[in-house]
Amino acid sequence: AGRLGIVVQSVIRGCRLFSQVQAQGLLRLTAMAQHRRYSRGQIVFREGDPCPGVFIVGEGLVRIYKMGPRGKEQVLHLAEPGRTFAEVAVIGHIPCPANAQALEDTECVLLPNEGFNRALETDHQLCRQLLGSMAVWVRQLVGRLEDVVLRDAVSRLARYLLDAADGPRNEVVLPAIKRHVASHLDLTSETLSRTLRRLTDAELIESIDSKTVRILDADALRDVADQMTPDE
Repeated sequence: AGRLGIVVQSVIRGCRLFSQVQAQGLLRLTAMAQHRRYSRGQIVFREGDPCPGVFIVGEGLVRIYKMGPRGKEQVLHLAEPGRTFAEVAVIGHIPCPANAQALEDTECVLLPNEGFNRALETDHQLCRQLLGSMAVWVRQLVGRLEDVVLRDAVSRLARYLLDAADGPRNEVVLPAIKRHVASHLDLTSETLSRTLRRLTDAELIESIDSKTVRILDADALRDVADQMTPDE
């Protein structure tokens, strides 16, 4: 139990949404937290379900998506380690507004709905700190909307790769099923494949294996993200 508590606290501390929460608030969140495991392909919750609480991804990957009336899926975002999901439903006291599914074997920390809202009602410092983090989250959401509405396919993909790059080697590990990335970027799978090839041909990225992409020229890729199209 002690080791699990250390793991849970580490996941919460590494979460962007709670990055401004100080020691007292962190201890309160850790005390209420539950550790959850999901196997690859497992549904975490479905749209319309009562919201269990705020999920923080510790390991793995979760897609949050909606289904259209004709069965089309739209990925709203991909929650990787350090990211949260279902926070809006918890704070807004609404049912789950979308579906969530583990794309890999995944471990999450769950901050239960009732306990989390009680903490917000009684701990004003925690509430203020969380509002600051939520402002950052909203800014990222606006950037996502800007990408879909104002950027073309190659610029959207360039921005995604830059944001997802990890470590000094500038590598991006894509989900095993790339159509989830395509849906997230509002592209077809075919367009995503063509755009990856285009960036590869421009020597801005290279494929390490079937899932891993390395950024070769981050500055040039940033120009592409700003809609300065690479040479054919």
